[in-house]
Amino acid sequence: MYAIVEYKGNQYKAEKDAVLTVSKLSGVKQGDTLTIDTVLLVSDGDKVSVGTPYVKGAKVTVEVGNTFKDKKVLVFKYKSKKDYHRLIGHREQYTDVVVKDVVLA
Repeated sequence: MYAIVEYKGNQYKAEKDAVLTVSKLSGVKQGDTLTIDTVLLVSDGDKVSVGTPYVKGAKVTVEVGNTFKDKKVLVFKYKSKKDYHRLIGHREQYTDVVVKDVVLA
């Protein structure tokens, strides 16, 4: 059984015991449990339920894992013959969540 969920503007495939990497969750601690009710699709073997836009009564329970930073992305700006160059670095922050349960109403 799996579900496609929408969370923080992105879509993820959630299966039991799967680890999802989502944008940083603020205000929650490691080990907390969250319930996501914005489920777009649920597949249970042969039966597939598609929402309009969400499947009613379907929920995905996740447990918050650790927060970490991704690798640094370097952005180099350069204009030829103008003596202009600039190097900018950025590290996006993410949180791991573990899917504990997928429930279809």
